Amino acid sequence: MNIKIASSDRQIAACYPVMRELRPDIPEDGFVSRVRVLERSGYQLAFLEAADNIVAVAGFRFIENLANGRFLYVDDLVTASASRSSSFGAKLLAWLKEHAATKDCSQLHLDCGIQRKDAHRFYAREAMMLIGYHFGYNIPGISAQVGGE
Repeated sequence: MNIKIASSDRQIAACYPVMRELRPDIPEDGFVSRVRVLERSGYQLAFLEAADNIVAVAGFRFIENLANGRFLYVDDLVTASASRSSSFGAKLLAWLKEHAATKDCSQLHLDCGIQRKDAHRFYAREAMMLIGYHFGYNIPGISAQVGGE
């Protein structure tokens, strides 16, 4: 198992089949260019590879605001349907939490559609807190807290 940040067009394109399961409206022929545009505002695309196959993908960025300080925001998190229940999503989420801590983030946040009940259960199992329909996680050792003012 290996987690990397996609840096080449080839790596980004290889993430598309998994990302398509979460974002089916994004056409394959525009995926790489769309990611490249998002990168200008700090977006990064991480992927988990197992047995030379990409099985999970996460798009994220670092954000800072008055309410939360500096935090890692997950735009996209998806595991290939054929690879679900194999802990790949949990491993990628754990990597994102660790990555946030190394970048001096106090929290990790993501939003999830209200219809995604299986995802809600997954996030709860992974120690994410339900804040309305916004999920957050306190990074150990960093002072700001989710929901803090």
